[in-house]
Amino acid sequence: MSHYETVIGLEVHVELKTRSKIFCDSTTEFGGEPNTHVCPVCLGLPGVLPVVNKTVVEYAIRAALALNCRIADFSKFDRKNYYYPDMPKNYQISQYDLPIARHGYLDIDVNNEVRRIGITRLHMEEDTGKLVHQGTITTTPYSLVDYNRAGVPLVEIVSEPDLRSPEEARVFMEKLKTIIQYTGVSDCKMEEGSLRCDANISIRPAGSKQLGTKTEIKNLNSFKALYRALSYEVERQTGVLNKGGRIVQETRTWDEEKGVTLPLRSKEYAHDYRYFPDPDLVPMIIDPEWVEDIRNSLPELPDARRERYMQEYGLPAYDAGILTSTKELADFFESCVSVYPNPKAVSNWVMGDLARLLNAAGVEITACKIKPAQLGSLLQLMDEGTISGKIAKTVFEEMFASGKDPGDIIKEKELIQISDENTLMTVVTEVLAKNPKSVEDFRSGKERALGFLVGQVMKATRGKANPELVNRILKEKLLQEKL
Repeated sequence: MSHYETVIGLEVHVELKTRSKIFCDSTTEFGGEPNTHVCPVCLGLPGVLPVVNKTVVEYAIRAALALNCRIADFSKFDRKNYYYPDMPKNYQISQYDLPIARHGYLDIDVNNEVRRIGITRLHMEEDTGKLVHQGTITTTPYSLVDYNRAGVPLVEIVSEPDLRSPEEARVFMEKLKTIIQYTGVSDCKMEEGSLRCDANISIRPAGSKQLGTKTEIKNLNSFKALYRALSYEVERQTGVLNKGGRIVQETRTWDEEKGVTLPLRSKEYAHDYRYFPDPDLVPMIIDPEWVEDIRNSLPELPDARRERYMQEYGLPAYDAGILTSTKELADFFESCVSVYPNPKAVSNWVMGDLARLLNAAGVEITACKIKPAQLGSLLQLMDEGTISGKIAKTVFEEMFASGKDPGDIIKEKELIQISDENTLMTVVTEVLAKNPKSVEDFRSGKERALGFLVGQVMKATRGKANPELVNRILKEKLLQEKL
């Protein structure tokens, strides 16, 4: 591979979370019985007229501004003509030569190297229906068509061929997803098809400026699939060239089970979609004041928020990056800090115990039963010595499962930390009497024996003893008896 350079460009489709479709009032709700979220407009029946959903245009501008694009003063819709079973009209309403936005960029960090990836354009279009295959696309004996998705609003984001590895492509997609989610224009649920991409990939001799023959991989709907498909394609194309073969320009599909890309259809020549302006939709003149209003309504975006966490809260770059990876997680963190103003302590709990429990349960932070104020209260109880760190973890797991306040859980389960010296002195004396060998080991210089004795005291008190106080009493008792 040192003899070749990989060149990748992505075409990312993002479903906008408007209540109705782009040109009609049919619902965009995911799911439902096949062909029930439809109307004469999105089914393309004769005599119907599309009407542009203004919110779609607003959301497209919002996404484009977040990606540093220039917004067009004048834009129009076009008909993209081709036949496919999921296209009820035999054309797709999209944008061709006058898209809503151009010339943006997105910065990615791969192996501590920041690279700027150009964004060629962002345009609006309607989604197609969905083919339901009885098996995989390459083995199905027949397919059914569900038009519920037809007419759902999309923006297509086309990158420049600036990506140089499958890893860069994966990081780009992750960063793009985060930014789009911050803007609020899409939920980007890849498992529901709200975010998916096509990847164009070619390889060329290292140092060459001329692009190689590309292949297109269609409908990659997970970061893992994107990375694996591109990695496979790099190896496949390299093998073909090393054997003196020629790369064929074609569209391929990714077979997740076999871990390979497979030919889908030939694309030797540019497809003539016979674009022309849609005669039923008037061109749009975009008011600059409206664009500025949308710009001013954008939230603090991930890069800016990450930098602020490092400057304002003194967090390491790693912590700040994880905490700002989703807007919901960042909002949760900030709410916690407003209650318990120790950012690093909050960060440790959010990135550690909370992340572990969320991953194990397979839920997002939005479904978490623990409220920020409850986490702040738990940390405060630790500081006050009401509970130990070990008990706090037990309480936290119960909070996660039930949503109860930490104070209530501590009372119900009688978990208040024992910090009374006389009570602990009695327990320590009993533990020393039951473990003479460990006492002797400590006296002979084996420091590990102290840890064992501390553990026995904690066991006897069901983990409720104040660990620092136990350590001090044990040392004093052992040293006194030694003298």
